[in-house]
Amino acid sequence: MADEPERPAPLVRPPELRVEGERSASRLELFFDLAYLLVVAELATALAEDLTWAGAAAFAGLFTVTWWSWVTTTLYANRFDTNDVIYRLAKLGTAAAVVGMAASARDAVGGKAVTFALCYLGTRLLLLALYARAYRHVADARATIRIYLAGVGAGAALWAASIAVEGPARYALWAAGIVAEAVAPILATRFGGGVPLHVEHLPERFGLFVMLVLGESIMSLAAGIHETDWHAEALWPAAIAFLAIAATWWNYFDLGGAAGKRRLESDGDEQESWVPDAYIYGHLPLTLGLAVFAVGVEEYIVHPGDGAPWALHGGMGLFLAGTAAVVAGTNGHWRAAWPWPAAALPVVAAVGVIDGAAGVLPPPIALGLTGAVVVATVLAGIRQQRRGRLQTAET
Repeated sequence: MADEPERPAPLVRPPELRVEGERSASRLELFFDLAYLLVVAELATALAEDLTWAGAAAFAGLFTVTWWSWVTTTLYANRFDTNDVIYRLAKLGTAAAVVGMAASARDAVGGKAVTFALCYLGTRLLLLALYARAYRHVADARATIRIYLAGVGAGAALWAASIAVEGPARYALWAAGIVAEAVAPILATRFGGGVPLHVEHLPERFGLFVMLVLGESIMSLAAGIHETDWHAEALWPAAIAFLAIAATWWNYFDLGGAAGKRRLESDGDEQESWVPDAYIYGHLPLTLGLAVFAVGVEEYIVHPGDGAPWALHGGMGLFLAGTAAVVAGTNGHWRAAWPWPAAALPVVAAVGVIDGAAGVLPPPIALGLTGAVVVATVLAGIRQQRRGRLQTAET
């Protein structure tokens, strides 16, 4: 008798705790990430048009909001993704709201502030609905879910209140809302009853977000070459920038990120382990730095006499600081990041000071100095890895 074909999964099925077994990023998650690529690209464009300290502050704040929106939805999916119709519609609705964030991102601290706030608030309300559904069906995780409901609910209330005010008060409420949400994972680690994360799925998702932001550097590189019409003077800086971007990829995926992943997979599922928290929050300066560096790369190619040293060198410094935070945080002591990669930070800072004091070095030299630091960091990391002083996951 022939085997009967398997019946398709029910269209609607209750959430359940999914922290065991093999998992990888779903097609829906990959589609979902595209919306965030749009926001990062729009914010980068806005920063390139306003390379002032005010523009940098707006970029950092809005990038943090965007990153946190992605983190919170990822943390929910990491534990409770059922991939049923209700979950898919909520995820797609969130993606639509993020597209709205992208469409208003360039003027999010100006005329489109209310629109941006409403779109972000939409992501919070959908996330609240998902957590409320999980609370009903997953009794074992209710202590953790209550903390997330409180954090997301408080954040949503503050963002809703910001719509009625203007000026600095509005942005203060935005910041308070993010802080209210950001403490929830930390409190859940301590008071959530020991509900773990899926420690194989989480680093894959964060690695994909890093790849998404690295893609912004590649787009900046291509845009710079295009805008200069392949001028010979732009090709040398572009070639050096590509080597720096490739070395950055190597630094994260084979070394720093892989070291954090190893600690996460070995210790991250223990009750009240702080390893996942260190891994998660260390990625904020890491990805923010990559995004700022992408803007600096394009500026040095397109406007060689008027580059932005703080964006180029500061962005790379932030990336290395974030890498150090991931390595040190997941190991539980700062010495784990010394001398690799922490020793590179003062060198990058010195290069930035020299470039800034010189009124912008020739682009190939400025890019070359920072690129050399990143390549040297890769070589130092490989040496640490080969000597057993940097333990990394298999790649």
